[in-house]
Amino acid sequence: MQTVLSQNSYGKSAVRFAKIIRRPHEHDFKEVAVNIQLEGDFESVYTEGDNRKVLPTDTMKNTVYAHAKTHALDSVEEFGKSLAQYFLQNNPQVSRVQLELAEKLWQRVAVSKADESSTPHPHTFISAGNEKWTSKITRTREQLLVASGIENLLILKTTDSGFENYIKDQYTTLKETNDRILASDVNMQWRYAGADIDFNRSRQTIRQTVLDTFAQHYSYSVQQTIYLLGQAVLEKCPEVLEVHLVMPNKHYIPFDLERFGMENRNEIFVPTDEPFGRIEGTMKRSLR
Repeated sequence: MQTVLSQNSYGKSAVRFAKIIRRPHEHDFKEVAVNIQLEGDFESVYTEGDNRKVLPTDTMKNTVYAHAKTHALDSVEEFGKSLAQYFLQNNPQVSRVQLELAEKLWQRVAVSKADESSTPHPHTFISAGNEKWTSKITRTREQLLVASGIENLLILKTTDSGFENYIKDQYTTLKETNDRILASDVNMQWRYAGADIDFNRSRQTIRQTVLDTFAQHYSYSVQQTIYLLGQAVLEKCPEVLEVHLVMPNKHYIPFDLERFGMENRNEIFVPTDEPFGRIEGTMKRSLR
């Protein structure tokens, strides 16, 4: 029997860095994590133990830090495009670079003034929560593909949501409702038609479109909501080819107050983490 190496890749994961962009009157602060995977002519490394074509993963890590020093960080997409190109240009044995980037968000602290107004502080920041802005860069010597995303966008509405007319069998205990809390920790990714895009503006537009659509429709199910969110993004953003959404259903269960002689008018709920529903869908433009 002959063993054949059918696929290979290697890289460095969870390379985290922070960068201060110093301007005369204010600072910007960025925090990013990068995963790197390289593919190429590495068969002899696996089959013969010949390391002459290996770029050490420690060198990949150091390259990220050096690149962060010498290159702008206006968006994780532009930084990723440049970093991927560097790995290709300086390593002829590499045929494909794939980068995954995630930016932790920080926002300026609003400092109170004597007149009770507030102003953004030039160098003090507060975490924007768990939300992250992500990008996936895939670069070969012939092609550049860019995808972006948002992770952990926690959204909730207290009404304009229901769940009715579903299958009921001998194990069904869930009660129908036309008025419930709908909450989700949204994770979404979208793929661009090109790579020469104002990525920050596009992401802000997509994010706001998702929030507007979520708030302004009655949800018959999370499935329907996913479709409407994706549809709205595609209608608003012509640069987007397709969008994928994952919406875990974060349940808020009405608490039974009747045992205490009290009526629960959809006011008191028990938040639950597990188990939870997980609903996802991909929307793309029709070819017709």
